Amino acid sequence: MIDSWRGRPAQQQPDWPDPAEVRAVGAELAGLPPLVAPSECDRLRRQLAAVARGEAFLLQGGDCAETFATLNATQIRDKVRVLLAMAVVLTYGASVPVVKVGRIAGQYAKPRTSNSETVPTTGGVGELPSYRGDAVNDLARTPAGRRPDPQRMLRAYYAAALTLNLVRSFSRGGLADLRQAHAWNSDFVQRSPAGRRYESLVTEIDRALAFMRACGVDLDAEGSTHGVDLFASHEALLLEYESALTRVDEVSGRPYDLSAHLVWVGDRTRQIDGAHVDLVSQLANPVGLKLGPSVSPEGAAALVERLDPDGVPGRVSLITRLGARGVLDQLPPIVEKVTATGHEVVWVCDPMHGNTTESSTGLKTRHFDDVVAEVTGFFAVHRGLGTVPGGIHVELTGEDVTECLGGADRIADADLSGRYETACDPRLNASQSLELAFLVAEMLRS
Repeated sequence: MIDSWRGRPAQQQPDWPDPAEVRAVGAELAGLPPLVAPSECDRLRRQLAAVARGEAFLLQGGDCAETFATLNATQIRDKVRVLLAMAVVLTYGASVPVVKVGRIAGQYAKPRTSNSETVPTTGGVGELPSYRGDAVNDLARTPAGRRPDPQRMLRAYYAAALTLNLVRSFSRGGLADLRQAHAWNSDFVQRSPAGRRYESLVTEIDRALAFMRACGVDLDAEGSTHGVDLFASHEALLLEYESALTRVDEVSGRPYDLSAHLVWVGDRTRQIDGAHVDLVSQLANPVGLKLGPSVSPEGAAALVERLDPDGVPGRVSLITRLGARGVLDQLPPIVEKVTATGHEVVWVCDPMHGNTTESSTGLKTRHFDDVVAEVTGFFAVHRGLGTVPGGIHVELTGEDVTECLGGADRIADADLSGRYETACDPRLNASQSLELAFLVAEMLRS
């Protein structure tokens, strides 16, 4: 357990009513088995080093906020399925190895702009504490539901363990085998342009595999996709939780946060002298850092120096979230300043958070065109500077939701309320996710 962060300013932490209960929960978490292994974290770091060199591409995606209510095999399977399908598109559409990282099995805490929210009451309006994720309080708008409860961190741990068990099963089973890729839901394939395009790609792959088998190639020995690495990641937001699940590896003597393979520091908590940066700076895991419009080039470079003092390739992923209208102006000086430090970082585009708007119906949303525009700008900047556009980081679901506008299905304002199911921010649905993968594959090819 790392405790030095306790002496530093900590942002976005719950106002726990009972500090003694928080300490007791932390002690219980510290005694539970780790969720991932140090060797798995090291394997991801080596793969990310290849991404930093331009030898692979990072696909990171999943729910904005996982909830206990969605802890079921079908929804987890569908998330894994859409990630693996996107990886197929990128791998075979752009001829590039894909490192697959889910926002999964730990995304149970969320930073918020305000500590409270206004809600309707029988007498007019009132205020409740903001929903901070299922590891803290409940989405239900009641005083009891919104009371921060440290016992929910234990529930989040067990939910993450169950999710990881299913993820490992799916990624090592039929979902990960191209020979089973036609098992994609037939209704989705028929109704979705991206689904039909995906089915056509898989048919081409099947023919190529059949030809290779006819030529006597041992596919299992030559890189069959039966069984793939699908790593877990989440924002390292709840310091009590992350600290309790940090363990010193007996082999290397280094501390790892074994709640996930990769953890990242959010844009709201990246203060260089703050508690979050202090904690992750001591971890042996690969770590991410979200960079929004308020970051300066000098600040980004200083954070990289702080998080990667030994210059380990793939150690730090810089996840930029600058918006479609800001990426072309703001990203170049950041890339130039960080590149000048000599650190081999992974440059990742988060095209979601900088493009959030409110629809005419009052729902928080994002437009698919803005998502694509930011990714396009991200690639253009790196191509212009001769640096590596390493990956994308997207909020998505395998469900047929209507939360983001546009895409081939042309979701409009009036459609949003049809299946608006997110617990926090709007996500791309399966069709939009695949459509984005095809567009990114084209960018990689060019």
